[in-house]
Amino acid sequence: MRPRLAIILGSGLGDVIRRAGEPLTIRYRSIPYFPQPSVAGHGGTLHMGLWRNVPVAILEGRVHLYEGYTSAEVVFPARVMALTGIKSFVLTCAAGGIAPQATPGSLMILSDHLNLQGVNPLAGPHDERWGTRFVDLTRAYDAKFAADALKTARALKIKCFQGVYASLLGPSYETPAEIRALQRLGAHAVGMSTVPEVIGLRQLGVRVLAVAVITNRAAGLSRKAVSHEEVLEVGKKASRDLARLLDALLPKLVEESRR
Repeated sequence: MRPRLAIILGSGLGDVIRRAGEPLTIRYRSIPYFPQPSVAGHGGTLHMGLWRNVPVAILEGRVHLYEGYTSAEVVFPARVMALTGIKSFVLTCAAGGIAPQATPGSLMILSDHLNLQGVNPLAGPHDERWGTRFVDLTRAYDAKFAADALKTARALKIKCFQGVYASLLGPSYETPAEIRALQRLGAHAVGMSTVPEVIGLRQLGVRVLAVAVITNRAAGLSRKAVSHEEVLEVGKKASRDLARLLDALLPKLVEESRR
């Protein structure tokens, strides 16, 4: 099988895998040099199968900088998938909602990001196999993919909007003061992942669609305390809408990627 598209699943979004039929599964620990997730909700398994007759590779779970991995290690699985010939990626993640429309259970299509993690996967020794060192991120997120995703979500009556994602180091959640600062910087949602992979994939010339599942309101915007348990619980429920969106969207993304 030669996957045409790859999907990386974030916290609590593993139910999406059921749409891929009966895929071939390979544990990350069986793949040389693949980093091992240590966070609940990240299974650490590569699934390869057919979704709507589209050959896909689904990475169930990712690693994060806060687990002690370097940024190069964080993006390694995505780079490996891209070097197999996959030219289109769908990245998913859980995020805290900052904008008024970013309510738990809604989906946000990333239009841009703020990299506030303090590191960049392109820093350090340069390997020409990854592409140019100096990468233009003016169009980090594919505009046509995003437009197709928004149109499809509306047709399915899925609550979905487009916005800017702020990526912080974690693992602590943000303070109310930090959320107010992010609001002023133009962020609509906040999380602890995705951006390193986007940068690494754009270096390789891969087209990217990123979808954040809003699992909670960010600190200071709700009376509830933020917890990882809530993130997983809401993420699991919202993964049904994510699966519906991808089910309708995947053929369009593959067709668009041929152009």
